[in-house]
Amino acid sequence: MSLSSDKENHDTKTIHFVSLGCAKNRVDTEVMLGVSDEEGYRLVGSPEEAEVIVVNTCGFIGPAKKESIETILEMAQYKEEGQCERLVVAGCLSQRYPEELARELPEVDHLLGSSDMLALSKVLRREAERMLVGNPANWTIRASDPRRLSLGGPSAYVKIAEGCNRSCSFCAIPGIRGKQRSREVADLVMEATRLAEQGVVELNLVSQDTIAYGRDLEGRPDLATLVEALTEVPGIRWIRLHYLYPERLDERLIELMASHPKVLPYIDMPLQHASDGVLRAMRRGHGGDRLYRLVDRVREAIPGLVFRTTFLVGHPGETDEAFEELLEFVRYAEFDHVGVFTYSPEEGTRAHGMEADVPPAVARKRQRKLMSVQRAISRERLRARIGHEVEVLVTGPSEESEYLLEGRFYGQAPEVDGKVILANGEAEIGEIRRALVINASDYDLVADLLTRDGVWDPPPGTRRPRKRKVRLRTLPT
Repeated sequence: MSLSSDKENHDTKTIHFVSLGCAKNRVDTEVMLGVSDEEGYRLVGSPEEAEVIVVNTCGFIGPAKKESIETILEMAQYKEEGQCERLVVAGCLSQRYPEELARELPEVDHLLGSSDMLALSKVLRREAERMLVGNPANWTIRASDPRRLSLGGPSAYVKIAEGCNRSCSFCAIPGIRGKQRSREVADLVMEATRLAEQGVVELNLVSQDTIAYGRDLEGRPDLATLVEALTEVPGIRWIRLHYLYPERLDERLIELMASHPKVLPYIDMPLQHASDGVLRAMRRGHGGDRLYRLVDRVREAIPGLVFRTTFLVGHPGETDEAFEELLEFVRYAEFDHVGVFTYSPEEGTRAHGMEADVPPAVARKRQRKLMSVQRAISRERLRARIGHEVEVLVTGPSEESEYLLEGRFYGQAPEVDGKVILANGEAEIGEIRRALVINASDYDLVADLLTRDGVWDPPPGTRRPRKRKVRLRTLPT
């Protein structure tokens, strides 16, 4: 993801950012954007125009590492072909492989680790050495840190904690990001207040293990305590929870999602698998039966719940029978949104020493099969909304047509879950408006805006068609 440019000003130094990986990494990029603003740099949308290029990398799994390396090499070309004077590599890949990157990529001028975002100021002042990779436990974002939003529109991610204390067999994150460090409730309320003052109405709470928030803080405030505090921030209308672990989803948090108008009935919970044997091999701490009960419990308790999850296929020990158990679970649960990853053997993880008994080609075949099953489920769940009203957060002009607006209803998180294309009417970015769903694709909805009195709001001089065909761009889950 390359970030868009500022208005032209030829009197300042220029900088270009490429942010790879997850929403948590995006927050780190936004901190570096804030640092570059403080240092007087102008953001440009094209790397050709930049005197400094920053690549914030992902190093979680094999494909992410490959994408990061390819992006670094692509950006390095602009040191010869463009105006680039310095290339900076930051984030998880440089935290995980600092010596290797320094040795293999002489084109890179500076390496910043996953906790070294503020050190970009030294780089921009030309006061930094090449290697700036510190202990990942040394930094957690604070409300006082400089930050410039990049998501666009009325939404923002809020990173409520850093690091992870769990020991899932396949995951390298604890080694990259360190142990969990939760932010104080007061600091997060301060950040939410500042975001609201900038026009943000939707908070997306993220961390490596969101459900474990507060367990490392004095007094042990839990996630529900934090969410309740954030609901009191003026101007915030939607609060969405990401990266919930199946354990410790307590009744208080469920009740907030079920009844509080600001806390969305939306769960993002990576379940990873449903086979007892595979879950044991993954060190997930629970079995498949518990996941069936969990799905039943939250569906019953939270009206209109939208459930996003991710699964990992091809983990050592995943037999054909175990994969069929996963397919059966997905058909039963009827999730709204699913992401599927293939297993990647990662150094420093417990699974790395296990026998890789699932060939990569088989893992990819299972990935395609699971996504095919889920695509049909997602399509039907969206089609069931045709003829019903939804509240849509208007996010800006549509990518489908400059003459249309688009947004998201509560069941669509930014960037990953699709969108609502608004086929008529006018609205301001950041408004939450009622709309009537008239069509659906695999991932997107098409809707007509309603007036504030609840009737159709056509453009002047038009009549509502009896039937319409809409060709939608298919988005990945």
